[in-house]
Amino acid sequence: MSATNLTTTLAKLYKLHKSLFDLSMDKTDVIKKGDMSELDRVLKDEQKHLAAINTVEADRQRESSHYLQSRGVPFNGAPTISQCIEHSSPQDQETLAHWQQKLVGIIGELKVRNELNQKLVYQSLQFVNMNLSMTQPQPDQSTYSRPNGEKKSPTGRSMFDSKA
Repeated sequence: MSATNLTTTLAKLYKLHKSLFDLSMDKTDVIKKGDMSELDRVLKDEQKHLAAINTVEADRQRESSHYLQSRGVPFNGAPTISQCIEHSSPQDQETLAHWQQKLVGIIGELKVRNELNQKLVYQSLQFVNMNLSMTQPQPDQSTYSRPNGEKKSPTGRSMFDSKA
């Protein structure tokens, strides 16, 4: 049995990861602009991509299992691409190694981009928190002490004006 089915599955997996990487590039721009509705759309697209990647990854594991079984190779757990390469003909080894390198490369780039996006979101959150703390009065600044030690707000009312 040749590695054609496995190679086709690896190509699909690469294509989905590449598309997810492109989305992460868009996400960086959206985060920089601060467009929340667009960010929501990108996040929904990412979720769809992740679901598709999980489906194709299950296909890859199934195809890898079939490939190794057809070669009479015993394996435990989910078979890896490296195991398939190890037990392939020289021509299939070259093709499988090519797709393995492409997948490792795009996943590495995706990881770096996701780390950048995470840092940008964290910085945006810090900025929002800083602005909120600057616009909200601090409790110590809005109260003063009476001679008997009680605190009273400048307006003469308590901070929590409610009826019991």
